[in-house]
Amino acid sequence: MIRARIRMGMVGGGEGAFIGDIHRMAARLDGQIELVCGAFSRDAENCRRTAASLGLAPERAYESYEAMFVAEAALPADVRMQFVAIVTPNHLHLPVALAALKHGFHVMSDKPATLNLAEAVTLEAAIKASGCHYGLTHTYLGYPLVRQARDMIAAGEIGAVRRISVEYPQGWLSAPLEGSGNKQADWRTDPARAGLGGALGDIGTHASSLAEYITGDRISHVCADLRAVVPGRRLDDDVAVLFQMEQGAHGSLMASQISAGEENGLWIRISGEKGTLEWHQMAPNELILRRPGAPVATYHAGAEFEYLTLAARRACRTPSGHPEGYIEAFANLYRDFASIVRGDKRALDDAPLPGIELGLSAMAFVEAVVKNAAGDEKWTDIGALVTAARRGQETDR
Repeated sequence: MIRARIRMGMVGGGEGAFIGDIHRMAARLDGQIELVCGAFSRDAENCRRTAASLGLAPERAYESYEAMFVAEAALPADVRMQFVAIVTPNHLHLPVALAALKHGFHVMSDKPATLNLAEAVTLEAAIKASGCHYGLTHTYLGYPLVRQARDMIAAGEIGAVRRISVEYPQGWLSAPLEGSGNKQADWRTDPARAGLGGALGDIGTHASSLAEYITGDRISHVCADLRAVVPGRRLDDDVAVLFQMEQGAHGSLMASQISAGEENGLWIRISGEKGTLEWHQMAPNELILRRPGAPVATYHAGAEFEYLTLAARRACRTPSGHPEGYIEAFANLYRDFASIVRGDKRALDDAPLPGIELGLSAMAFVEAVVKNAAGDEKWTDIGALVTAARRGQETDR
């Protein structure tokens, strides 16, 4: 039986947009998804050029996402797109997602889910009401050995988690690039388009989500230091956070985009009663396990390694020794989403796809860190902020 590809539309990702190409490469890697339409840019000529370069029919390059959803919904069921990939700046994530859900389209969104916590609560309600599927591309959660670490902790291999250390240093914003015409720096340092957090929202949420995903726990309280180092910058570029988890572990998180010379140095160390796991994004095919009185063990990614869990092996495409990285991790999320759209829930059984629950948690984390850093309280309760946001939504109805 020939299995048809899942049809994808895209909002954003026109010429000059880095992340759009990443999403497209990831989506097509396994041959399960086909890009059929797009509203790639508000610039009509940019949108037409992008569509032409991708081999799309001119009539399926749309001037706006609103026009795209209306037109696609009117096409025959075996032709129209089935889900939309949102690859815009943060401020458009909510309106695009809401419009897609209204027209019955599933949504795969770049992170963060929304601009702020209130929007995340609104989106959560809309997803539940729509019956549509929603995925979030927290890329690093697609790595095989991140899934291995999650499974090992769930199985109790390092005992109850006691301490978490996670860092994400970058150096690309060490200079004021937003004033030099750099498109990526411009919107990421603009509160209207990026949201409350600069480095916090951009990469701090990657770090917090990695800690939550691997441990299967949630950050409950934060104590934070937030600053903008580059003169004139309107959002933070350097973040340090102490945090507590719901199940009792404590931890520390650093996210910095002014660490000159750093590239993409995300790493995490999780210590439990019986051992410690450590993973580095720039050496993603190795997971280190340290236990008292035992040699250091290094787990390697490889589809043939029986010592890896099923979720980790399914996330590998090549034999050991053939490096897989960022694009493949991204592609794992798209492959999982395609399976869910088809109605195959096995991907969820093996490794939960990041969705609105993790997206809302990340937005609550950002809001709590900003609140704590600006105030005098020692610890800010994340759960209280989420409860208040949900009550606010109910009042607005």
